[in-house]
Amino acid sequence: MDNYHIVLTGKGWQLTKEGDPKVIKTGETRAELIEIAAAFLRDKTASLKIHSSDGKIQEERTYPSSADPAASKG
Repeated sequence: MDNYHIVLTGKGWQLTKEGDPKVIKTGETRAELIEIAAAFLRDKTASLKIHSSDGKIQEERTYPSSADPAASKG
């Protein structure tokens, strides 16, 4: 499973693939980039790590959700 990150940089919010410095997508806001990333990852099996403005991982989403290894009831 590939890992992708949404991070705030000096150039705004950016989506990158872990281990690759190339910027895949950008957005003016984190919320906008989350929507863009969801569409980009729709046909992939991937983990999206969403960072807060201080750089810490705030949330993690798995695409598709059925591939989430930590999925649990409730």
